[in-house]
Amino acid sequence: MEKKITNPWKWQDQRSYVQAVEVKNVESTLYVSGQTAIDDDGISSDEDMKSQLIKALQNLEKVINEAGFACNGIVRLNIYTTSTAELWPHFNIFQSWIAKHNIKQATTMLEVTSLFETLKVELEATVVK
Repeated sequence: MEKKITNPWKWQDQRSYVQAVEVKNVESTLYVSGQTAIDDDGISSDEDMKSQLIKALQNLEKVINEAGFACNGIVRLNIYTTSTAELWPHFNIFQSWIAKHNIKQATTMLEVTSLFETLKVELEATVVK
């Protein structure tokens, strides 16, 4: 597999994403449903944004690994949140996770009116190998 990153600017580097990712010679593609702070019994978290973000990242990583893929294969990672104001103070958690896995992904962040039950953040990924 070959990945080509396109970044006409430098400012996105501080936000831990890239403007475009071209992928060639892909063996397989995994489309991951939005991952949230739901526990192993299917119970939605009612904790704060920081706790929910950490659990959503853990769940995303678990699904990717269980499918036989690696997190560094993420080429698109969309973030849905009920409050960007609540998410921003914890964005460094997201950025550290991205850096840890050496991910170079296209990203869109959207603030939405609501998510399922008590959830505050949802992560949707496309992964290649």
